[in-house]
Amino acid sequence: MSLKNQSIVIYLAIVIVPSIFLSGCITTSDESPASPTTDTVSSTWMDIELTDVATQKTFTISDFKGTPILLDSFAVWCPTCLQQQRKMAELKERKGAAIIHISLDTDPNEDENNVKEHIETHGLDWYFAISPIELTNALIEEFGLQVVNAPSAPVVLICEDGSARLLTSGVKSADELLAAIDEGC
Repeated sequence: MSLKNQSIVIYLAIVIVPSIFLSGCITTSDESPASPTTDTVSSTWMDIELTDVATQKTFTISDFKGTPILLDSFAVWCPTCLQQQRKMAELKERKGAAIIHISLDTDPNEDENNVKEHIETHGLDWYFAISPIELTNALIEEFGLQVVNAPSAPVVLICEDGSARLLTSGVKSADELLAAIDEGC
């Protein structure tokens, strides 16, 4: 294989293929097998340091152990993600700090400025962070590609004991999110 062909193959493997998956071009069916779960109390992905876009304070998901966490994977260009975040805002209004909300931007083409504008434009007020590639990769390893398929409104429920599961795809109402917490934690 020529050096030019090797370069093309490497480019496809490193840039194009992951971009297709991360751009939301892959969709999943609700008839897929049960969502992956983890019963590991201390998953390393929960210990990856994040920076809240609004406050610039650092945190980890594991900092909130003992409180249910709703972790949504989103992109600012995704209208379905915004619909899900509006449902999360409704739940936050009803339950306050009893549930932690964390939104991770998993689109590698977006930055803090994009996310800040998204937060301000839509009046959202919980933890928002850019997902480091190691966290995105760990989430994919744990839950499959659907966890970064923005148009499917992926939400991971993390229980008080640190167990986690990916909720069904599609926008989930505030009542459905609350029921998932009540049933799954």
